[in-house]
Amino acid sequence: MAEITLNPEFLQMLILKTRAAWAQVGHISDDEGNLADDESGGLMRGERRGLSDQELIDLIEDLEPDQQAELVALFWIGRGDLEPEEWDDAISLAYGRHNGSTADYLLSHPHLAAHWDDALDRIFDGTSVVESGRY
Repeated sequence: MAEITLNPEFLQMLILKTRAAWAQVGHISDDEGNLADDESGGLMRGERRGLSDQELIDLIEDLEPDQQAELVALFWIGRGDLEPEEWDDAISLAYGRHNGSTADYLLSHPHLAAHWDDALDRIFDGTSVVESGRY
């Protein structure tokens, strides 16, 4: 079993805040509700510029490097890049590939919260950390 040192209540809060931040990002539509062909680069899904961005960045960047590596490892496992049994390898890869801001890397993926949630479900055999706040 993976040795996750992140507090499950922290992960629960982080996943919920990330979901909320992405929910703030929507499509710009024309008066008839159709997606507008806006050449000015309007706010589209996949761009994260919600009010909670700085809070999310601060939460992630305030973690210790080993905890940031755990967030990256959870992301990769949830995305299907690695299996839960490869936790130690995922942590090593996260350290080895660290380049720049962990928060910027993670928050550039619009399905981040879902991947974290999926990883925790896979690691803890269906236990919903998001619902319970515990492993």
